[in-house]
Amino acid sequence: MRQIFSTARRHREERIRRRNTVEERRLRAAFRPKGDRGFSPRVTINHVPTPFLTLAWLISIPYSTIPSFWLLIHPHAAYWRSRRTSPYKILLPIWIAMSIALAAITFPWRHVTLYHDKRTLLPAALLFLTGILLYRLSRTNFTLAQLGGLPELLPGHNQQLITTGIRARLRHPVYLAHLCELLAWSLASALAVCWLLTAFAILTGALMIKLEDDELEKRFGEEYRSYRAAVPALIPKLKL
Repeated sequence: MRQIFSTARRHREERIRRRNTVEERRLRAAFRPKGDRGFSPRVTINHVPTPFLTLAWLISIPYSTIPSFWLLIHPHAAYWRSRRTSPYKILLPIWIAMSIALAAITFPWRHVTLYHDKRTLLPAALLFLTGILLYRLSRTNFTLAQLGGLPELLPGHNQQLITTGIRARLRHPVYLAHLCELLAWSLASALAVCWLLTAFAILTGALMIKLEDDELEKRFGEEYRSYRAAVPALIPKLKL
């Protein structure tokens, strides 16, 4: 008899649990926005981040600090060129320290995602490949020393203004490539911290480009002023 009552109680509890589950699903469906079919703008937390999310976070950190690194250089280019020792002995440790500090600041939020939608992977891949293509095109008629900023930092390097190749269409293709890579990782990972780092890079990058253009104008004079007036910084003009 006791076993019969125990079995009946378990069945009753199971029915109650199933009824509560059905009611919960109905409530969720009632409050779900219309047209919501997989894309969820609600902030969620992945308590066990996947390697891809961790990789996206780690890659976005140095990318987002690149404009800040160059902000240390362009306003003080004459000072860095006047030094007897290589400025990189000071600048590279500062850049590393900035990246470590940014990693420490963003570490608690490295799990937070803004959405879950596989449809973002295709545009993210296109942005990633566009960035790679821009890097390759930027190498044309442009030395590694110029890409590394040695003419700005060290005396005795070739002070030549390159306006051919991809630079006939936009002045700063490398910075556009950086932005494409940042957007690609942010879009694919959906990490809130990646989007914040991208916004930080855009704000500091806009100031950095302005200061770099001013410094190049001082170095090349009227030649760069004409080039700056004719060629856009990042978005090429479309010929219709």
